[in-house]
Amino acid sequence: MSQQLVLDLYLPQPPSVEGYVAGENAEPLFMLGEWASGESYASFMYLWGGPSVGKSHLLAAARQRVPGAILVDCARQALPLTIAPDAALLVDNVEHLDFEAQIRLFDHFNTLREGNGRLIATGPVPPMQLELRTDLTTRLGWGLVYQLKPLSDADKLAALRKQAREWGFDLSTEAAEYLLRHTDRDLVSLQSVLTQANRYALSQKRPVTVPLLREVLHADRDF
Repeated sequence: MSQQLVLDLYLPQPPSVEGYVAGENAEPLFMLGEWASGESYASFMYLWGGPSVGKSHLLAAARQRVPGAILVDCARQALPLTIAPDAALLVDNVEHLDFEAQIRLFDHFNTLREGNGRLIATGPVPPMQLELRTDLTTRLGWGLVYQLKPLSDADKLAALRKQAREWGFDLSTEAAEYLLRHTDRDLVSLQSVLTQANRYALSQKRPVTVPLLREVLHADRDF
């Protein structure tokens, strides 16, 4: 098997609900599954929380579960001009919507509500604290609203070890704790370093150990 094929086998996979470590977020994670299954009581959801709690991950995972679902990151993309009444719409970072886009999302919400469609939106604060049109924030608060809470250190360690197992190797507790002590402590940063370490280990045919992690963290380039 070629080195490139080996590398491809263990590169990160698309976001999934199974790949999300729930921590204190078991209920919103369960409801996300209900939304994906088309349960009417979970048709409209709003997820909020600070950076790196996994809002974008969960929306991408929901899109994987629902064929044809539309995912829009409002920080980088525009909402579609029109939407089918039975569509599944995922709207990330609603705080970035400009005035016209706020009106458009308000209209999309009403279209989906009247036509048995589905919507999940995310933001950094609860709906009524968003600096958006009042009629839109009211709509966003009509459905299920959940705060996604940050993971504890123990949850982060479990997440790193779980990710390593999915990539085909065991990450020791010592190595996981080393990452937690020597990198930014949010899970996205931790997983980014673990990704680099995995690539480097495969290219060097070495295990992911504390010495290898030290090499990766002190390197001047990405692997």
